[in-house]
Order: sequence, then C-alpha cells, then structure tokens
Amino acid sequence: MTQRLAGKTAFITAAGAGIGRATALAFAREGARVIATDRDAALLASLAADAAGLQLATQVLDVLQPDAIRAAAAEHSGVNVLFNAAGFVHHGTVLDCTEDEWSFAFDLNVRSMYRTIKAFLPAMLAAPGPHRGSIINIASGASSLKGAPNRFVYGASKAAVIGLTKSVAIDFITKGIRCNAICPGTVESPSLRDRIAALARGQGITVEQAEAMFVARQPMGRLGTAEEIAALSVHLAGDESSFTTGTTQIIDGGWTL
Repeated sequence: MTQRLAGKTAFITAAGAGIGRATALAFAREGARVIATDRDAALLASLAADAAGLQLATQVLDVLQPDAIRAAAAEHSGVNVLFNAAGFVHHGTVLDCTEDEWSFAFDLNVRSMYRTIKAFLPAMLAAPGPHRGSIINIASGASSLKGAPNRFVYGASKAAVIGLTKSVAIDFITKGIRCNAICPGTVESPSLRDRIAALARGQGITVEQAEAMFVARQPMGRLGTAEEIAALSVHLAGDESSFTTGTTQIIDGGWTL
C-alpha cells in the first residue's frame, strides 16, 4: 500500500460485490475514506468485515430512489471521488427486450449515474484547490465501442454512460472536475456467474461449457478480475491522473481490438 489516495473521500455505489467491492477495498487500502453503498445489507456487512481497520463505512442505498441519493449527498460532506458501479446486464436482442426491461436498464445503468453526479457535483465544485473531484463511471466494452450478441439494451445503456461521461467532462473541464468511464470486458464476478448459469440452462449445456464460451471470446484466453478493474480505478481516482478526463478506459483483454 502506497497511500495514493490519502486525503480523498470516495462514495461508491454497488459496493457489495464484484467491481464495486474490489474498488471499495482498493480505495480504502490506498488511504481513502470510503462510503461504500449497496442495496444489499448482507453484502455490505461482509465487505465491512473484510475492511476491518480501514476507513470504510457502509450504507444501504437504492440508487433507483432519487430522494435517497440526495439525502446521501447531503449527509456525506467532502466527497471528491464518486464511483458509479451500479448496473444490470439483460440478455437478448431488440426483439426480446420489453418496455419494462428497457426502462429498468436505463434507470439503473444510466439514470442512477445522472442522479449521483447531480447530487454530489455541487459540493465538489465548492471545494478548494485545483483537483476538486474525480467521477468514475463503469461502462462496458459492450457499448458504442463494440456490439455484443444478445446484449441489446445493456449495450445501448452503456453507450449512454459513455455519452454522459464525456458530457460531464467537457462541461466542467476548467473547474477541477474530471469524469472518466471504465469499459471492462468479461470480468469474473457474482453477476457473471449468474449469467453463466442462465446460459447453461437456456442452451441445455453444462456450466463448464457455458463458462468456456465466455472465456473463448476473450483474446487473452481468460476472464478479467475485479481487482484489475479496481487498480485502474485507483489511478483514475488519484491526482496522478489529473490530465485524464472524458476518456473511455478500455480494460478488456483485447476484446474490442
């Protein structure tokens, strides 16, 4: 640990598992004060146990509730790193996507980021110094960067995250605020395990065969890890990346090449 984030306060959504959890722990280990949120209290309890001795507090938060987001922003002063990880992966093409699935995907994957940024940005802008805030949004390689089979509404919503990121970046580029998107490939996580199991059931194959299909599409021949995404997140959260804004940070094992 090098204390690269000493003096920073980070607010993280979907911190209970996967990329959000790995990032919460990485930020705390690098000296940040972390507010880790998730809608699942049990997952947060497990995270808190793993973060014993670190500056990490947990809070149950449903990012689909705008009043709850505004209340969290009012409660936690001094946040200068906002990490938006909440999201959901729907399966299927445009012909499979229902109106409800479209609405849910955009509400969770995009609108929740709009809400958190709008809630936390004013206090960032009021902070002293040249490095007022770093906003990091989890997008995906499956977005405007690359079409992925049977990822219609997910890809559309993650393309919107990239557009949102660039818009925030350009609007506040002279005000000490940076905004970047991380675009992972296929990353080992509990949600991926759910998708592998669903693929196995849907195609009548074994879980091992389904997992091999996910691995096969990665040119490196392996899945990414949440810790690898967290390492990039630490870089974007710190002042060492102060010349980096509005970018799509691709970390996908060569999938979008």
